[in-house]
Amino acid sequence: MKKLLSLALTSMLALPLAAFGQGSLKIGTINMDRAFKEYTKTKEAEKKINDAKDAAKKEFDDRTDAYKKALEEVNNLNKQLESQALSADKKTQLAKDRDDKINNIKNMEREINEFRQTRENQLREQALRMREGIVKEITEIVNDKVKTLNMDLVFDKSGMSFNGVPLVMYSRDSYDFTNDVVAALNKPGRTSALNTEMPSPPPAAAAKASPVASATPKKP
Repeated sequence: MKKLLSLALTSMLALPLAAFGQGSLKIGTINMDRAFKEYTKTKEAEKKINDAKDAAKKEFDDRTDAYKKALEEVNNLNKQLESQALSADKKTQLAKDRDDKINNIKNMEREINEFRQTRENQLREQALRMREGIVKEITEIVNDKVKTLNMDLVFDKSGMSFNGVPLVMYSRDSYDFTNDVVAALNKPGRTSALNTEMPSPPPAAAAKASPVASATPKKP
């Protein structure tokens, strides 16, 4: 296996090295990480995601507050039921009210946990789509530059090997065209197909109480 990999690597490098020896190989480097961070659409997308996270957290906290209040009501009813002065009819009525509230609490626990899972998935998927869209736009600009400058090889200076070592150990500054890519991405009036708008979340189910005492829902 090692011999096959060695042969494959040798054959891959043979042509580029031969061309380099003849002085015809044109190499470029790009810092994809910097291009990604300095693209204005990246900052817009991050803000949209963070705003959506804050909104989801606020709604989650509101539901959890309602849950805690419902638990307090049940605890108060339990204390009243311990009174020896209650008539049988009053005790029966209080017990029924308590059981109804407990059922509502259980329903709200389910709703809160479903809400948390749904929002987490929505935010994760939206962030992934935005990232993929941004990377696609950067790649298209890079490819345009590669064709314009007639480059043979382009390396990502921000890339790391499996061993955690930079893929490009050294390159001349003149090889780098990251600034050109960032300038092209942020060029005023440039048409971008990237949509950084967050989709409206589905209407939340009305919370009548909130989860059960035995299982407090986790925060998003």
